[in-house]
Amino acid sequence: MTLNRLIAGVVALVLPAYAVAQSGTAQDVSRSVRWWDDVKAIGSDANEGRGTGTTGHLRAVGYVERRFREIGLAPAGAQASYRQTVPLEEQTIDHSASSVSLIDQSGTKQPLALDRDMIISAYGGPRAAATEAPLVFIGYGMHLPAFGHDDFAGVDLRGKIAVAISGGPPNIPAPIKANQRKERLRLLGRSGAAGLIMLTSPNMVEIPWSRQLLLARQSQMYLSDRSLRDIPDGFFLASMAPDSSEALFAGSGHDFASLATAADTSAPLPKFELSYKLGATVTARRRRLTSPNLVAVLAGSDPRLAREYVILSAHLDHVGIGPEVDGDAIYNGAIDDGSGVASVLDIAARLAAGPRPKRSILVLIVTAEEPGLLGSTYFARFPTVPRQGLVANLNFDTLLPLWPLTEILAQGDGESSLGDNARTVAARQGLRLVPDPLPHRNSFVRTDQYSFVRAGIPALALKFGFTPGSEAFRLEQAWRANRYHAPSDDINQPGIMPVEAIRLDDYAVALAIDIANAPSRPRWTSDSIFGPPATEKGQ
Repeated sequence: MTLNRLIAGVVALVLPAYAVAQSGTAQDVSRSVRWWDDVKAIGSDANEGRGTGTTGHLRAVGYVERRFREIGLAPAGAQASYRQTVPLEEQTIDHSASSVSLIDQSGTKQPLALDRDMIISAYGGPRAAATEAPLVFIGYGMHLPAFGHDDFAGVDLRGKIAVAISGGPPNIPAPIKANQRKERLRLLGRSGAAGLIMLTSPNMVEIPWSRQLLLARQSQMYLSDRSLRDIPDGFFLASMAPDSSEALFAGSGHDFASLATAADTSAPLPKFELSYKLGATVTARRRRLTSPNLVAVLAGSDPRLAREYVILSAHLDHVGIGPEVDGDAIYNGAIDDGSGVASVLDIAARLAAGPRPKRSILVLIVTAEEPGLLGSTYFARFPTVPRQGLVANLNFDTLLPLWPLTEILAQGDGESSLGDNARTVAARQGLRLVPDPLPHRNSFVRTDQYSFVRAGIPALALKFGFTPGSEAFRLEQAWRANRYHAPSDDINQPGIMPVEAIRLDDYAVALAIDIANAPSRPRWTSDSIFGPPATEKGQ
């Protein structure tokens, strides 16, 4: 019996039958066992869904620290440890004790049901106890004058609640549109707006509304440092059910169905005052807490370039324990983002075992991604190594090894020279980069690489690629609808292909070495809005 066949036989005993690939070297198969063991350990019920700052999350922190030591990574956190403490505040909206109404011009109130029609978000900062403000529809809610589009132009937002719909104008790169998701909140705050209500076209719904309602019962967090927040305290932030959104437009001369159809095709949208005010009474609980980022380093081999760092990142937190779904209340987050952490560990182990790259490799496992990229935001602003040494970030989140790897999605590939590196390495390995197939999801700003982009550090978010209409596209859509932020994202889910995950890791190893050994640092493209010098272009 050959060594390959022997190891494959062992794998068959420890991995579900669906997970065993039919090809791959003995080393690949052995690494896939280690990868799956890491996913199982991180996504275990014992970690209780790894809610930020919880005992279960800290159990997973201890596991990752042990793996750092096994790999031979040196501590790069505070006080010669692997940890960087992130100060946070947790907020829980009590929807049962809160109320929202539409108020017409006669003062008559039309109540909205918070267990059906609307979700008040706990994201971003403390909610005001009471809000009453006129409503104004601002289309996509995007301020992109450099691209010939500005939904803020000519609109007086002072003291008003803006209403915007998902999607965006055509012929604008997905990262630019996605960036507006964050910039919109900052700009609304600057404009004196009292809040924002987001609407979603039924065709753009990612998570079924029924599951969003369940998740809304859980807490959210924001950074304790007010200067690091995007919106002012007291800002009203909510989303409306697609089935209930029509109520906002009564008497306005417009209807939600027509606006949603226009948004689906990226058509121009009007801006107009709505006939209602919105009145809200919000009951919320808040508490202070801390949670650690984990930081380790593999020192570079070049005496000069070793002072520069290529960051490999993933997030360890998930959404913890929540409402039961089919009798299960633990939201394990095995793929989101146990898969990303397992891959970063595998990549780091490969790099540690081979010739050292010239630049140092910084391994960063962040906390509080789910509440809004908080751990990575904090690290990007207050790194534990000299900030001028941070040259690039490769981030790994919800990899979805559910199909054979032939395509790579590298979000941000058009914004910096990292895209050239990514394409070159892909070609060497018989892979190809594909564009974001679902740009309306704003995925570019929903993963931790965006925190580094905002700080002026070129970054890519890497995962399995797929194209519209393909079998991979169907599998991805089904996973999002049924397992994303649900208890069923656990270690018993079918279809995971660890050997294919290792293939993505091999790609990332080669890419990290390519970046770390390059004579010069990565650079922003000339037309990117994210690079220095600081500019208001497109914002």
